[in-house]
Amino acid sequence: MPVIVLEARDFTSPLFMLRTWEVLFGCTTFSLVASLEPTELNKNLSNLEHLDTFRIFCMFTWCFFFALTLLIHFLSVIQFHSLIPISWKNLTMTVAVLGALMCFSASVLFPWIIMDHQTAFPRPAAAAVASCLTFLAYTSESYVLRTQAQEQRGYMGSMPGLLKTLQLWGGCQIIPLVVEVFRGLPMGVQSWQLWVSAVSYGVCIFMSLVSLVVILGDFAGRCFLPFDRLLAGFSLIGVLLYMVATVICFTKILQLRDVGQTITNNQKAELVVMETVVASITLLAYTVDLAVSIKLLCDRSHT
Repeated sequence: MPVIVLEARDFTSPLFMLRTWEVLFGCTTFSLVASLEPTELNKNLSNLEHLDTFRIFCMFTWCFFFALTLLIHFLSVIQFHSLIPISWKNLTMTVAVLGALMCFSASVLFPWIIMDHQTAFPRPAAAAVASCLTFLAYTSESYVLRTQAQEQRGYMGSMPGLLKTLQLWGGCQIIPLVVEVFRGLPMGVQSWQLWVSAVSYGVCIFMSLVSLVVILGDFAGRCFLPFDRLLAGFSLIGVLLYMVATVICFTKILQLRDVGQTITNNQKAELVVMETVVASITLLAYTVDLAVSIKLLCDRSHT
């Protein structure tokens, strides 16, 4: 099959311009952060061990979505995506929405935790601005794709699809938080709580990935159960598991309040609060998704 390149007018289309914007500012962001000197980072980095984990998380976010967007951009230019056994419309929508959410998280985490709040350095500030511009680019692409017709934007552009992307985002945010909470919570917090939370998050992340693979691969017709019922079951399990995890998070906050007010405990309390916020948002996404799934099942049963 001959390779078809976009026409000249396609190079000025909104999607082409936005993906070029994402690639340029994504590359600028992680290049600036990778070139930072230790003196340009928080001076208390040796005392705040969790900062390095979040710095790696931010770098992974920028690099991963840069590579993925560059690949999508290249395939779109040469019109080669029709030969890939993946639902292209669902893939582009997922990358745009998830990229916006992940870059938003990195844009918040990097200035708040990584940068020195007492001394302003030009490169960290430029990296934070470039990350915010990358977030705006992904948000704009999400809006452009969302305004397309339903058959063009695919399942991931619908309300259930957007909720599943939000659920996956919540799971991604939970990973570094759980790692750091495991690393050094005070002895007053019971270890079984950490393991129950970690298992709950892990199961939900696995279900989100399975749903995403089935949708992107167009495997819905090959599932051993009707796909809509399978997604409703996943949503119900997610609601139950995140309810347990959220209750444990609030319990840990109460326990931490009685442990002491040392600097280390205050840092861990911040991590637990962040975990609670993310878990609550993800629980809300699973709850709304379950309600939407039940409504769709009821509508189909009456037709």
